[in-house]
Amino acid sequence: MSSFCLHAHFFQSPRGNPFADIFGEDFIGHEPGAEPYENWNEKITAECYLPNAELGNFELASFDVGGPLLRWMERNAPNTYSHIFDSHQRHVEKHDSSNALAVPSHHTILPLARKRDKAAQVIWGIESFKYRYGRAPLGMWLPEMAVDLETLQVLHELGIQFTILSETQVSGAHDGGPYWVKLPGGDRIAVFVRDEQLSNQIAFNIQTLGGAGRWAREVLASRRRQTGRLGAGLTLLAVEGETFGHHHPGEEHFLHWLLSYEADSIGLAVTTLERYLRDNPPQTEVTIKEYTSWSCTHGLGRYVAGCACTPGDSHWKGALRRALDNLSNNVDDLYVQIAQDAHLDPWKLRNNYVSVTLGQVEANQFLKNEGLQDDSLAERLTKLLAASYFRQRMYVSGTFKHDDLARVESRYAIANGLRAALLVADVTGDDLVPAFRRDLAQAVSTRTNLTGADYLDQIQHSSNPPEGSKTFGSV
Repeated sequence: MSSFCLHAHFFQSPRGNPFADIFGEDFIGHEPGAEPYENWNEKITAECYLPNAELGNFELASFDVGGPLLRWMERNAPNTYSHIFDSHQRHVEKHDSSNALAVPSHHTILPLARKRDKAAQVIWGIESFKYRYGRAPLGMWLPEMAVDLETLQVLHELGIQFTILSETQVSGAHDGGPYWVKLPGGDRIAVFVRDEQLSNQIAFNIQTLGGAGRWAREVLASRRRQTGRLGAGLTLLAVEGETFGHHHPGEEHFLHWLLSYEADSIGLAVTTLERYLRDNPPQTEVTIKEYTSWSCTHGLGRYVAGCACTPGDSHWKGALRRALDNLSNNVDDLYVQIAQDAHLDPWKLRNNYVSVTLGQVEANQFLKNEGLQDDSLAERLTKLLAASYFRQRMYVSGTFKHDDLARVESRYAIANGLRAALLVADVTGDDLVPAFRRDLAQAVSTRTNLTGADYLDQIQHSSNPPEGSKTFGSV
């Protein structure tokens, strides 16, 4: 019997105020356009996350939920949060496997990050998963499905067994897999391959499909016949989870009926990825197409210097990335100097810092656990580790995904950069802001004619930081 899996990727870019609290992820404030809700997280929770949780879709589907969104839910939507994890636990008890995948911590486009930052993002995502789900993840969702071999090597080295890619990102796939991919180190990792046509049909046209039953009978069954996928094998769909209820109101019911009844009615056994991999290990190999994603047909141009995926002049993207990269290098250099003065491995220390961001341990105790002998360096290291955290958060995929510098996501990156720079100055006396401002001046919004430097000044001069999120604008 053939199998069917639908993976839902649930994610919201963090939009909290970096100056509101130590990690700045909880306070979002009012966002115009989200009415009658206070902000978009509240609105999408009401339209999507809670309805899907109440219907039991988090038990039926394969899914992942971004770490910043889960952190926000834990504090601001605890009922939804509990529903999700109760559903996951029921799936584990029924199938002796998880249906959840981990996500790199800040949804960074990993092929564009240096290897040590790839490792930090993956480690933080793994530890967050362990903390919330009570088990180690076997699979990891790649932000925007952006992939290169070094990223897959990092996943493998850190214990991840599989990920998901799209059909145009691989050569040699004939169904959903899983397949082996050879890695530079001589090892291999499993990849599942989503059906792009069917996935995009659900993602963009679900409200024209006539319901789950009709679509399953007339489209899904027909496609299996046309492609010859009638024997054993897997059909995999992967879409944004917000498809079901937010982008398309009420379609959480489509997902529920598709997975609870309609797929099975046409001879497809509904499964999830970890379970399917356990019962059907890879038999053949595919080759990946590096520096590709599911959201840009121009390699990763959308996230580097701009491409036709977004309208208008995209020169601001390259200028903003250079500004963030230069600041990151400066923050890292000063952090490494202090960490080495303390006779600590700076990158191991930063990787392990996730236990502080998750609230598992206080910073001072964390440093003692890591072997800090000189207590006089504790406060300096604490602030520099926080600076490293904020500078990582500049690179959330939404920073570069959209069409203009004036959007909230790009200004949020600038705000995180400012927070990192001010923390560094407080510790070392090195003022990184002037150079950051100079670099940001090269990034210009075609919508407002303001530069990144102008937005930096707006954020820096906010008289009441906890209200500062309002200066980041609406989504």
